[in-house]
Amino acid sequence: MSEHIAVSRALFDEVMVPNYAPSAVIPVRGKGSRVWDQQGNNYIDFAGGIAVNCLGHAHPALVSALKEQGEKIWHVSNIWTNEPALRLAKKLVDATFAEKVFLTNSGAEANEAALKLARRYSIEHFSEDKVEIIAFNQGFHGRTFFTVTAGGQSAYSDGFGPKPGAITHINYNDLAALEAAISDKTCAVLIEPLQGEGGVISAEPDFIKGVRALCDKHNALLIFDEVQTGVGRTGELYAYMGTEVVPDILTTAKALGGGFPIAAMLTTTKIAQSLKVGTHGSTYGGNALACAVAETAFDLVNTTAMLAGVKQKEQVFKAHLATLNEQFNLFADIRGKGLLIGAELTEQYHGKARDILVAAASAGLMILVAGPNVLRFAPALNITDEEIELGFARLTTAIAEVLK
Repeated sequence: MSEHIAVSRALFDEVMVPNYAPSAVIPVRGKGSRVWDQQGNNYIDFAGGIAVNCLGHAHPALVSALKEQGEKIWHVSNIWTNEPALRLAKKLVDATFAEKVFLTNSGAEANEAALKLARRYSIEHFSEDKVEIIAFNQGFHGRTFFTVTAGGQSAYSDGFGPKPGAITHINYNDLAALEAAISDKTCAVLIEPLQGEGGVISAEPDFIKGVRALCDKHNALLIFDEVQTGVGRTGELYAYMGTEVVPDILTTAKALGGGFPIAAMLTTTKIAQSLKVGTHGSTYGGNALACAVAETAFDLVNTTAMLAGVKQKEQVFKAHLATLNEQFNLFADIRGKGLLIGAELTEQYHGKARDILVAAASAGLMILVAGPNVLRFAPALNITDEEIELGFARLTTAIAEVLK
């Protein structure tokens, strides 16, 4: 029997690397979109583990899938394959543009694989110097050194020494800037169809079509980072399905496992050929436990009813936010798609997003921010109307507390 260790927030400061500053609240139990802490206080969850818990907490079907697979096989490595991994890959292929799947553990790893594949493909099919990557300011693609450099927030990549080269950043939704930056040396354009961390900013339809056209013109691969927007988050199974554009490579993570760490890179057969045996790998990628849970989560999300429900709940959320704005006049913009919603604070309240997040926690509500001026909401796709009502009552209390 393992030794019982008394756990408090102080233990974090004692034993953990100090790169996070977590709340004093330690959640211990959840059900649906409700969470309880060590003291038994309850919270409504509008954060969803940052767009991860797409089916809420302790969903019985996910718990069942985990238990069932846990009594069969956990891990075999990629020297062998396994049944859950192959079933999940087949479902991803059948539901999307993709023909081939590479499984990883996290969004950063999926993006790392996508960028490596794009460079390898371009070198093999065109030339040794076709290696340039174009990404976007305020974009976010993970925390490996390659992906954090591709991300358009230098504060996250500065201070670690020389950065990976041949990466250019331009403004999001600025087609003229892309036209000026792209060339026959560009191997890939990496873009979020809706910037999450960057402030919940949607790509304009003409912009995203223009990006696709410029990639085609210069034989550059279009990579969609759907780590945050994928698996039903926008009301489409993947956000690209709500545009007129199909990417060459797509990355998916966060909600894919409904809370169990798993990610995938999706692409076509032609492009996938460049990752020959031995060119890339992942010890845990395709882990049987993760894939069994993800397969179940994917089946539950990929239904007409669930995806239609997300679009309906988007309207409910935005209506509640509009009502809050009538009361407090603190939002300059309410935006986003599906259940990835941002509320930008007016200039008067710039810098107050984190204060509202902290006050919300005290009022029994978990929310997110996207920078210092945007409240971000990414609840479970199956959150109930009752949970939404209660959450907004608590948010009203929190905002009143901050503004008084």
